[in-house]
Amino acid sequence: MIASVGVLGGGAWGTALALTAARAGRKVTLWARNIAVANSVRQRHENPKHLPGILLDPPFGATAHLAEVVGADALLIAVPAQTLRSVATAAGRLVVPGTPVVVCAKGLERGSAKRMSEVLAEAAPKVTVAVLSGPGFAMDVARGLPTAVTIASADEAVADALSEALAGPSFRPYAATDVVGVEIGGAAKNVLAIAAGIVAGQKLGASAHAALIA
Repeated sequence: MIASVGVLGGGAWGTALALTAARAGRKVTLWARNIAVANSVRQRHENPKHLPGILLDPPFGATAHLAEVVGADALLIAVPAQTLRSVATAAGRLVVPGTPVVVCAKGLERGSAKRMSEVLAEAAPKVTVAVLSGPGFAMDVARGLPTAVTIASADEAVADALSEALAGPSFRPYAATDVVGVEIGGAAKNVLAIAAGIVAGQKLGASAHAALIA
């Protein structure tokens, strides 16, 4: 059973996921590189820099010290894709072997073109790798609006446990074992979303929009 969750990344997405885990009844600690962000989350239960107007209720712990987070039953890494390797390397030195670690960033690493799960496996080889992806926006998740995502791991039992640990009335994770499919789908979705925005902004019409998704 996953009773405690550590979240690495004090941005909008990391804070929203930490709030989601707290709402699901988990003991949560958020790691933020920015000390001011960590202090605000811990003392005032808000992250005005990244989630303005959102009260972090139920409240959860926050720290700027990585060692205070990595002992959790499961970790979520919600840092930008291009900083994943450095954060995972630092966490990998401290984490308990076998700990499920969920990559919550979409995309490929610049230079290597490696998927995020591949980067994590290289940077922290002792952990059990999982990925989270889906059409989720941090502000919607933080506000408690209905959101569905997929959590994938090659170990089906791990995917099931993670999905159960984060599930709540408005947040529905679906467990899967197709890690590659979930990652590529998430990365491609972002590209299509940008293209769809260009079509809408340029008023190119429904035919152009349909061509993107056909």
